[in-house]
Amino acid sequence: MRGKWGLGGSAAAVLMAVVLSACGTGDAAPQAAQTTTGTTTTTSDTTTTTTTTAAPTTTTTTTKKPTTTKKTTTTRPTTTHHRTTTTHKPAAPQRISGVPCSAGASACVDLSAGRAWLIGNGHVILGPVSITSGRAGYRTPPGTFHVQWKDIDHLSKEFDDAPMPYSVFFNGGIAFHSGSLAAESHGCIHLSSSSAQRFYNNLSVGDMVQVVP
Repeated sequence: MRGKWGLGGSAAAVLMAVVLSACGTGDAAPQAAQTTTGTTTTTSDTTTTTTTTAAPTTTTTTTKKPTTTKKTTTTRPTTTHHRTTTTHKPAAPQRISGVPCSAGASACVDLSAGRAWLIGNGHVILGPVSITSGRAGYRTPPGTFHVQWKDIDHLSKEFDDAPMPYSVFFNGGIAFHSGSLAAESHGCIHLSSSSAQRFYNNLSVGDMVQVVP
């Protein structure tokens, strides 16, 4: 008998058997068909080695040339100027011929000679005239002095109001004045009355008076 697909009964049975063995659990499959292919799965532990390659570091060393600063020192020649010191001796005071005092004096007294001069502008106005000076214990001191004050009618308080007309004071209580030419004084310069008037009228405060020993 032919099957549905036009095959004989035996052929259909064989085909059916093949189909069943292909879709079953495998127990009914022909031994020849049971070819087991052993698949060996090798699990390889792959060690991933990461190689980090450091970029080469390029170190650039810049060597600076030492800067040499040359200082130019200009040495100026030292010139030593030696000053010539000339020591000038003060010129001797100009004197008036015949007068022992300098020309700058307005009145001159020579104690040892007992004489006096009145001088103006470097010239003798009066003199020499006779004088008397201080006695022992009251000697008239020598030196250079200046007229301090004048009193035409002076009276000496120290010596019982003794008159001293035409007094010209030049050293404290010592003065030119009219007095006795026969007696020594207590330090003053005695002049005759006429000479005393001339001295009084020509001498002013501040004028120089020189008294030499």
